[in-house]
Amino acid sequence: MSKTLIGPRLRELRRSRKQTQAEMARALGVSPAYINLLENNQRSLSVQMLMAISETYSVDWRDLAKDDTARLLAELRQALEDPTFPGERPALPELRGAIDHAPRFVDQFLQLYKSHRTALDIIMRYRGDAQADELLKSSPETVIHDFFRDHHNHFPDLEEAAESVPAEHPVARENLFGTLRDILRDNHGIDVVVRRIDEMNDVLRFYDEAKRTVYLSQALNSENRTFQLAHVLALVQFNPLIARIVDESGIRSTQALPRLRVELANYFAAAFLMPYAAFLEEAQAAAYDIDRIAAAFGVSFEQVCQRLTTLQREGARGVPFFFIRLDRAGNVTKRFNATSFNLAEYGGSCPVWNIHTAFYTPGVIMPQFVEMPDSQRFFTISRTVHRPVFSEETQDRRLTLALGCAAEHAQKIRYASSYKMDDPRLYAPIGINCHLCPRQACSQRAHQPLFIDLPIDANRRGSTRHES
Repeated sequence: MSKTLIGPRLRELRRSRKQTQAEMARALGVSPAYINLLENNQRSLSVQMLMAISETYSVDWRDLAKDDTARLLAELRQALEDPTFPGERPALPELRGAIDHAPRFVDQFLQLYKSHRTALDIIMRYRGDAQADELLKSSPETVIHDFFRDHHNHFPDLEEAAESVPAEHPVARENLFGTLRDILRDNHGIDVVVRRIDEMNDVLRFYDEAKRTVYLSQALNSENRTFQLAHVLALVQFNPLIARIVDESGIRSTQALPRLRVELANYFAAAFLMPYAAFLEEAQAAAYDIDRIAAAFGVSFEQVCQRLTTLQREGARGVPFFFIRLDRAGNVTKRFNATSFNLAEYGGSCPVWNIHTAFYTPGVIMPQFVEMPDSQRFFTISRTVHRPVFSEETQDRRLTLALGCAAEHAQKIRYASSYKMDDPRLYAPIGINCHLCPRQACSQRAHQPLFIDLPIDANRRGSTRHES
């Protein structure tokens, strides 16, 4: 069992009450030396002391025991790899020291870096045409991505809600569409109607609250029809829960809030279709073979990929994955992340990454080992999926999905089993995108980096026109 260390939080609590260590010690009935050891993480916290602090200072013990050190350390390392910061990077002990002894500084530094990244993203998007008040706004997609990442892409309350449904209504796993249709009808007075494509006007799902009817398009396959009904169930049966999570999110963007409701309902739908414990057991037994998992639960390839990023339950964690979806033009249409991998938000992700070449081999899983500029290594798989077809004009509208994890977890994954993972030549050097990648002599470079001047000599032609 890991030790509970609360040094920075205890120090902040004491300072907020304007107490000395001796005054806090008297309030808790311990010695000042013990408080000093606790604040410097030289002594772990007992349950009795945790309860005493909670009662004496009227704070939630869960807030005190919460350990964000690993997340903060990963975010600091990621931020400091930005080309904005030249020179030698701080060593890990320095970063840990900052987290332990200057937590407010760390929080404010990371907030400043996020603001910098937001401004940079907007400048890249608008090519300098943004107004001054736009420069500190994040896109709704970024707001939602960061909110999910701050929660490790895992929402225990939604998991519990999904697991509570079978206790109230019999669930036939072999016929989930029928089960959900019955639940909506019997418990909520909502009918389900599958309509012709031309009657839906290219809409895939519409819930008419006035008529208490869910309309589904024939363009949806069976897996997606079931998913859409689970989404509706979340909104009608667990609306108070979703509303609470939204209210507590701290998000105020009028554009992001409706999207957050949609993504939380989608999370519930995935949790209902793929119950946590059974899904984790199947994923581990199948060595994360996505097609096998999809067959076991009667869901789609994409639904499995996205669900795999949520397996972060305390005491029952799966491999931490990131997930990204791109269209043919390289636009990022969906992304979720439970790793330290930095996902490009907009188009232009690294062409060395085979997420792009997957379009040439539709439906084929393409594994790849990659290395980021900061030397972090990951294992990824890429594969195309199809969108619903409405007509002749909407044929072959493929997207590419990529699922990845830190290379240290690759041994658990079937797709990596045939590779010699200790061979450094196995790893393809990639970056976030050309604007932010500091690599030199990359034959795929399309833009000058924003923070590095690559050498250009009129008498010498390098691997690209951007450097020589």
